[in-house]
Amino acid sequence: MSESILIVEDEDRMRELIKAYLVRENYNVLEAADGRMALDIFNKNAVSLVILDIMLPLLDGWSVCTHIREKSEVPIIMLTAKSEEDDKLLGYELGADDYITKPFSPKILTAKVKVLLKRIQANEKPKIQDFDGLKIDTLSHEVTIEGKEIYLSPKEYDLLIYFSRNKGITLTRDKILDNVWGDDYYGDLRTVDTHVKRLREKLQDKAYLIATVRGCGYKFEVKK
Repeated sequence: MSESILIVEDEDRMRELIKAYLVRENYNVLEAADGRMALDIFNKNAVSLVILDIMLPLLDGWSVCTHIREKSEVPIIMLTAKSEEDDKLLGYELGADDYITKPFSPKILTAKVKVLLKRIQANEKPKIQDFDGLKIDTLSHEVTIEGKEIYLSPKEYDLLIYFSRNKGITLTRDKILDNVWGDDYYGDLRTVDTHVKRLREKLQDKAYLIATVRGCGYKFEVKK
């Protein structure tokens, strides 16, 4: 499953240029043209890194950064036309991980993205998530139910991870297809239903964790 990068930039040409370079590196790219849209997308998707412009409509980059930091430690690269030292210091104080000033090289920005993501992965501690007795070890990729290991295909595992990272959020089939299979996948939406059915069968009495939202898609729900 490719990592998702959220680009928050109101200039269409700049946003498309950054996207082109990131897609070339096999990242899944999400886009927002204003601050409010950025937070809406961030709250509904599993985002690995944010590229955040400061001068945005509706809600500026400082505010977006502050809201994200209230709930997440996801890496943030601030993107701006300003080069004043005070602006950079404010960005770091608000929790930004890096800062790049326009005009810039998309290659340099892409390199910064890679470095930040590798640093996060290197420092990532073993994590075991427990959902009503369904445990997912994200380091070993081991999935167990009440202590008994179940065996998932790589795509079934990616699907389960995507659901668990978006707990309580209704996910459309299109969104699932894009995030688990990738934007360049041209398969039928029934692919999602088929894999969800197989995953539910393997989850046995924990199948209820993946609820069907009629006319829309699916939602990962924990009852406890």
